[in-house]
Amino acid sequence: MRKMFLALSLLGASFAYAQQPAKKPLDHTVYDSWQSIGTKLISNDGQWVVYTVTPQEGDATLVIYDRKTGRSQSIPRGTNPVITNDSRHVIFSIKPLFKDTREARIKKKKPAEMPKDSMGIVTLASGDLQKLPGIKSFKTPAKGSGWLAYLAEKPAADTAKAKGRKTTTKTTDDDDKSASDKNEDGILVIRQLKDGRQDSVKNVAEYAFSKPGNSLLIEITSDKKDSLSRSGVLLWHTAARKADTLSRGYGDYKQFAFDEKGEQAAYFGTRDSAKSLQQFYQLFYYKPGQDSAFTAATKNSSGIPSRWTISPNSKIWFSNDGQRLFFGTAPILPVKDTNIVDFEVAKVDIWNYKEDYLQPMQLKNADQELKRSYAAVYYPGTKRLVQLGDHDLENVIIPAEGNGRYALGSSNKGERIALQWTGRTLYTSYLINLEDGTRKKVKEKLEGDFSISPDGKYIVWYDMAARHYFSYNNATGTIVNISQNIPTQIFDEEDDHPDLPISYGIAGWLANDQFVYIYDRYDIWQVDPTGKTAPSMITGGMGRKGKISFHVLKLDEEQRFFSPGQTLVLSAFEDSTKYNGYYSLQLLTKNDKARQPKQLVLGPNSYQELKKAKDANAFTYTRASYIESPNVYTGDLDKAIKISNTNPQQQEYNWGTASLYKWTTFSGKPSEGILYKPENFDPNKKYPVILYFYEILTDGLYNYQAPAPTPSRLNISFFVSRGYLVFAPDIRYENGHPGQSAYDYIVSAADDLAKQPWVDGQNMGIQGQSWGGYQVAYLITRTNRFKAAWSGAPVANMTSAYGGIRWESGMNRQFQYEHSQSRIGATLWEKPELYIENSPLFNLPKVTTPIAIMANDADGAVPWYQGIELFTGLRRLGKPVWMLNYNNEAHNLVQRQNRKDIQRREQQFFDHFLKGAPAPQWLESGVPATEKGINWGWDVKSEDNK
Repeated sequence: MRKMFLALSLLGASFAYAQQPAKKPLDHTVYDSWQSIGTKLISNDGQWVVYTVTPQEGDATLVIYDRKTGRSQSIPRGTNPVITNDSRHVIFSIKPLFKDTREARIKKKKPAEMPKDSMGIVTLASGDLQKLPGIKSFKTPAKGSGWLAYLAEKPAADTAKAKGRKTTTKTTDDDDKSASDKNEDGILVIRQLKDGRQDSVKNVAEYAFSKPGNSLLIEITSDKKDSLSRSGVLLWHTAARKADTLSRGYGDYKQFAFDEKGEQAAYFGTRDSAKSLQQFYQLFYYKPGQDSAFTAATKNSSGIPSRWTISPNSKIWFSNDGQRLFFGTAPILPVKDTNIVDFEVAKVDIWNYKEDYLQPMQLKNADQELKRSYAAVYYPGTKRLVQLGDHDLENVIIPAEGNGRYALGSSNKGERIALQWTGRTLYTSYLINLEDGTRKKVKEKLEGDFSISPDGKYIVWYDMAARHYFSYNNATGTIVNISQNIPTQIFDEEDDHPDLPISYGIAGWLANDQFVYIYDRYDIWQVDPTGKTAPSMITGGMGRKGKISFHVLKLDEEQRFFSPGQTLVLSAFEDSTKYNGYYSLQLLTKNDKARQPKQLVLGPNSYQELKKAKDANAFTYTRASYIESPNVYTGDLDKAIKISNTNPQQQEYNWGTASLYKWTTFSGKPSEGILYKPENFDPNKKYPVILYFYEILTDGLYNYQAPAPTPSRLNISFFVSRGYLVFAPDIRYENGHPGQSAYDYIVSAADDLAKQPWVDGQNMGIQGQSWGGYQVAYLITRTNRFKAAWSGAPVANMTSAYGGIRWESGMNRQFQYEHSQSRIGATLWEKPELYIENSPLFNLPKVTTPIAIMANDADGAVPWYQGIELFTGLRRLGKPVWMLNYNNEAHNLVQRQNRKDIQRREQQFFDHFLKGAPAPQWLESGVPATEKGINWGWDVKSEDNK
């Protein structure tokens, strides 16, 4: 009886398992609804976590989570949230329904007729929600509490009540009416959040809060219906609920700024019309006790170079102590001759070999150059202006809070032409005295990076040629090699480019510039910038011993330096397992012994966007893995709980797993890659395989791969769900032979996989984009292992690509081959044989693999003629080849409709060649140009219509 009962129990279990419905494979309809975590915030007191859940296409949801009670409040279409500094309110935008906006776009409605945003205000203690329609923007103080300012949208039509009203300000305590009842066109509302009292200002164009929230700068414009109104700037006092007029009659105002206390104010203004050929701005300054703002600087001010003026494109900011006001100046630009008829003017670009930059780069950066400004400083106490930067010193870095004596200047003037073949330039640095603008040369022609310490006591740089860090004592002029006694390498140990290695970087500084913290591959070193004290490892060797890379996370945006005894939070990545996580570390002080980091969380997940409550030991972050959709977690880092549940529909689909797979290359090198398998993987079946590659991908083992129409890379989760294995091998390169290196790693991986009983070695494909696309094109000239290949934006001919232009930046492509990713390491004239060896074009007769190419006519990275060379060469040879040119598209697809299109075609392509599915029309016979936009060629011809 016992045996019979056991048999029946097992039979019942088997029957129940068999009755479970099979999970669906992903299809192209799932993309739009698939969710991600958008904005994520935690209140200063640590009680509230606010985040948005956003579908790929559709309406987002704002969620407010109470960490004390565990309760959540959801607001449909809420976006761009802000938690007030006192942790009492959440302010956010409410977007119109996606379907309404889409319908308006279909009907080609004008901007004024499009659906408008609303604003929501949630009182956190009660959960009460107030909605205000038609709000353009809102702002809250960065540090102050209790105040909100928002600007209303222009109403569809003026009301009779609005006509003829001439008051500038208005006060009301009525918070029962909606914003649309109280606000006219261009009205700024300043609300006291605690009791709902509010004031309004008419005809507002721009506004800005001081950090404490005690003041607002408000730009008002003249009202065409009111002959008495004039443009100007108001200073609104929130406590007194009144405005002072700082400026009147000027035509335009820009770049509002306050000091840290919200007392001093500054901005730019001009009387010149927007239609003027030239606009000359002035710098205005205000401090308490003045009747209005006065002109602190004009183009004629002492200290400003001749034929220069105030630059309205520069940022204005006060030093932390309020003693300095930083802004920018610029040369007066020549005026275009309006007497010349435009259609009679020649349109020509003149390329001159002596120019610093190639013409395409100049044209690409023309707008930036026209808006370039040069640093200057104004001293309000003495009304003195000092010019800091100029044509010979374009880059000026003011340290941290701007209180110190010195600034760092640098320039690459005279070294720019080499950018064409090096990809970077040599810089010379200068020590700038902020009091009088005098300069002292520090280091000439550095290949590396300069920085200045927070208090301005030291300039530090990494010298790529010397492979060390150096410090310059700004007071004594002493230069010291500060990393020579660090026993580990502080530069990239694994760099495989034909170039000097970059450093691992600087983590930060201790207060008073006492120590600088330098990374090696795994650990962090405390280094004395004077060189007197030997470097000490603050991570206790745990990083290198455990092969864990530590990096300091900046959790306070306003923190300029570390404090003695401060507990830092470190991100952690474990090489061997690819685990991610967080550790804590208390900083050493003089009497401390070395401490090892304390593990808070480390595991088979990815962690992103860690945030800490300012006034509490509470955190929030996003956690994910290949299996787990990204979700929000909160709590202590070692005891966090999940508070969101994105993409529950994933459980309905055949998903997959991701694991490390290791093998040995043809050249005997150990390597590894990520093997993705379907969730319903059966080791007794054989699966087709697609290899997707770029360079090093295994660090992303625990990244979530959302099913999404990607810019052009492989949609991994989609293909895995539909019964493919996907393998992403790591590749390391030998200089001069990048193609052979790709062959060594990728083909050896494919051969090793083919030995597995569950791999269909006769049906293997490859897919890559950009550098991956080049490797695809190269591989099919070397092997017939692959039955299908998909190559996005490939370089087919290095000899013709070498001298081309990267149109998105205007840079010449030579540097890529001599120093960067293409890894040739020599000029075309020095080693032409390497360019030919690594160019697929010269070996196209050997190709037997069908290949689809994506080459877009607006590609700013790889010239699309490279795809044309590959296509026309294969076509001439009668090889099976197709090319997709997405019109006016970039290197990676931007427009969503194009992303959806390429996903569908990739599926049809690989299904046909690797699974034997029928070929659609675009593969079988193509789509005539006469049918463009009418027939997409997706359909498969039936037997009757063949």
